Amino acid sequence: MDYLNREHLATLAAQERRRYHDQHPRSFELHANAEHLFARVPMTWMNKWPGGFPLGFSSAHGAVVRDLDGHDLVDFALGDTGAFAGHSPNALVRALDKRVGIDGGVTTMMPNEDAEWVAAELSRRFGLAQWSFSLSATDANRWLLRLVRLATGRPKVLVFSYSYHGSVDETFVVLDEYGRCVSRPGNVAPAVDPSTTTRVVEFNDLEGLRRELAHGDVAAVLSEPALTNIGIVLPEPGFLKGVREACDATGTLLILDETHTFSAGPGGATRRWHLAPDAITIGKSLGGGVPCGAYGLSGDLARRVTEALGTGADIVDVGGVGGTLAGNALSLAAMRAVLDEVLTDESFGPMEELATLFAHDVRDAIITHDLPWSVSQLGARCEYRFASPAPTTGGASMRSADALLEEYLHLCCVNRGVLLTPFHNMALMSPATTLSQVQRHAVVFNEALDELVR
Repeated sequence: MDYLNREHLATLAAQERRRYHDQHPRSFELHANAEHLFARVPMTWMNKWPGGFPLGFSSAHGAVVRDLDGHDLVDFALGDTGAFAGHSPNALVRALDKRVGIDGGVTTMMPNEDAEWVAAELSRRFGLAQWSFSLSATDANRWLLRLVRLATGRPKVLVFSYSYHGSVDETFVVLDEYGRCVSRPGNVAPAVDPSTTTRVVEFNDLEGLRRELAHGDVAAVLSEPALTNIGIVLPEPGFLKGVREACDATGTLLILDETHTFSAGPGGATRRWHLAPDAITIGKSLGGGVPCGAYGLSGDLARRVTEALGTGADIVDVGGVGGTLAGNALSLAAMRAVLDEVLTDESFGPMEELATLFAHDVRDAIITHDLPWSVSQLGARCEYRFASPAPTTGGASMRSADALLEEYLHLCCVNRGVLLTPFHNMALMSPATTLSQVQRHAVVFNEALDELVR
């Protein structure tokens, strides 16, 4: 990025690191004294925050987080989508109080009436006939991949390079600089080399997809409707239609992971773009932060799985398609409250309007400061990348990353009361997000760019 003075950027980043350290002594102390926590955090991802140590928090309500040092931060990270409904919305609080208190019973390994209500609502929104529950989208993806291999009798899956489907082993593959399928850099001790279980092509590459599916050994394509975790990479016109057609031509199933693309609307990208997957996975946001996930199957796929059970597969007991806590009463109460009262059909319009304003403000600032960056939006979610035009593949989006520049911009925001998703430049709107909060980010972002190009 030769348009930037790297020495000046390094100086600015160092200044913001010192300011971050000075403003957050209790968060630093929490991290420094966490002797019994592996990597000093409850979950290693939490070390992705910039500044040398993560913020500790004391409370979170709506779209605001209060850190241990008493600073209120506008939260556009929202738990990396886990708090898409906003932090502790009233409907969720009431449902959890009732479930734990008056009704009683968090987990019993028994169904209750909430399960059918949530499944029916997911069917209404996403159009698939049958649903089952997990504790995360990772689990939903992992279990569903077993089912599609059972239904098709095929061993492999196909994913797009730098897509994200949680910690499912088969999905940690990318294309290297020579176009070869390889384990993603940094992959931790996979049980088997994922390049032997998985085929991979770049997003928006229909020719490559058709070539790989022609081998006839792929049970399913597992894809986000738009890439999100490597930065928002939107499908080019006709791409998703072409994916469906390529799957149909080769007898391959299509799974859409809507975990992040739920931001596109009340039925995710599936409903917004009139997509027709054989299965869907989703997690995080359904329960307002209470661990949960779900996977849906078309009527035809459900029938095929049921018929395949005659081969001796046991999905009730030893097949691994389940978990003691999956579908527990607390998770289901949370999902019902969020879907019924918070992330409703009506709530998405105002959230998208705020995201559009956020993206417009960022785009104006980029143009004003003559920076070769771009902004992409997916409903209530938007993100800027250090490339123009916006990347159209996961590989190109990965190559546009700039760790030092991201750290500087994120620290500028945190030090001035605004929180973005820490490992990329993503902002998500919740039903609790306000116009003034979006405007606050615009002011901070412009100030950061003023310093950057000075």
